[in-house]
Amino acid sequence: MPRKTRQNDITSPALLSQVNPDNMRLKKDFVAYLQSVQRSPKTIAGYENDLDIFWVWNLQYNGNKFFPKISKRDFAAYQHWLINENGNSPARVRRLKSAISSMSNYVENILDDEEEFKGFRSSIKKIENPAMQQVRKKTVWEDSELDGLLDKLSASGQHKKACALALAMCSGRRKSELCRFSVDDFRHENLVCGGALYKTTEPIQTKGFGLGKYIHCYTLAKKFKPYFDAWMSERKEKGINSKWLFPSANDPTEQMSDTTLNSWANTFSRMTGEDFYWHSLRHYFTTHLAKLGLPDNVIQDIVGWDSADMVRVYKDISAEEQISQYFDENGDVKADSKKTLMDL
Repeated sequence: MPRKTRQNDITSPALLSQVNPDNMRLKKDFVAYLQSVQRSPKTIAGYENDLDIFWVWNLQYNGNKFFPKISKRDFAAYQHWLINENGNSPARVRRLKSAISSMSNYVENILDDEEEFKGFRSSIKKIENPAMQQVRKKTVWEDSELDGLLDKLSASGQHKKACALALAMCSGRRKSELCRFSVDDFRHENLVCGGALYKTTEPIQTKGFGLGKYIHCYTLAKKFKPYFDAWMSERKEKGINSKWLFPSANDPTEQMSDTTLNSWANTFSRMTGEDFYWHSLRHYFTTHLAKLGLPDNVIQDIVGWDSADMVRVYKDISAEEQISQYFDENGDVKADSKKTLMDL
C-alpha cells in the first residue's frame, strides 16, 4: 500500500466555530499577508490547516487563549500532545510548529505597532524540536522491479499510466510537476546533449519560495520514448486533442490533477507488492544517474537543484558501492570508469 500520512480530523466546523474569534481574525490577516507576498496557494492552504489544528488544541486544552498570551509552557504542552496523544511524526511536528513560527514572525514584525501586540516576541522557536527519526520505510527501487511494472501496464493497454511512470523514472520530477509537461516538450527539436535528453520547451513551475521557481526540465529520451509513443498512439485512436501530455479526463484544456496520480500509486502498490509513492522515483532517478558515474554537479544541473548537497540526500548508494565504481575486480583503478547519458 502507498505511504499514508496521519490525517487530523479534529478541525471540524463545529469546533472551529468555538475558537477564540481574535485568533481566527489573526489567522485571516496572516493569510492575507501571505497572499500579498505571493506565497503559493498550496503553502497558504497548508498553513491554514496547521493553524486550525493548533487553534482547536488551544480551545480544548489551553483555555482558548488569545495568541499573544500563549506561553512557552503552552507550546511545549502542544508539542507533547502532538507526539504522545495525536501520534504525529517528528517531521510533521516540525511542520506544524513552522506554521506557528511564521505567524509569530508576522505578529512580531508587522503588528508590533498595535496595542494588543506590543512587546510580543516569538517564543515557539525556543521549544526544542523532537529528534528526527524515520517512521516510514523508504522504498528503494531496482531497475527490474520498475521495468516489470512498465511491462505489465503496457501489456494490459494502460499506456497513460505507463507513460506517467516512465516520465517520473526518467525525469525525477515531483508528482505535481509531472502533470505540467506538454506534448511539445517531447518533439525531436527538444532533444539536447546529442539526443540523450529532452528539454522542456518552456520552463516548468517547480517547488520553491513564493509561487515557486520555473526551470527547464530534462527527461532521459531513450528509455522514455517508447512509452510516450504508445500513449500518443492511444490518444490519436481515442481522439484526445490536448496540448498537455496528461490532460484532464473531464476537460482536455486542463492538466490532469495530481490526485489522479495518488490513485495510480495505489494501483502500482498492489501490482508490485511494494510501497509505491511518486517521490521514491526522484530518489531512483538521482541514484540511476549516479550509478552511471555522472558527477554530483552534473546531476544537480539535470534535476535543477540549487546545491549539489541535495544529490547526496537523494542518491541511495552506499559509500562503498560508490567508491567501487572506480576500481576493477583486481583492485586497480579503472582507466575510464565513467559512462555517459547515451549509455542508457
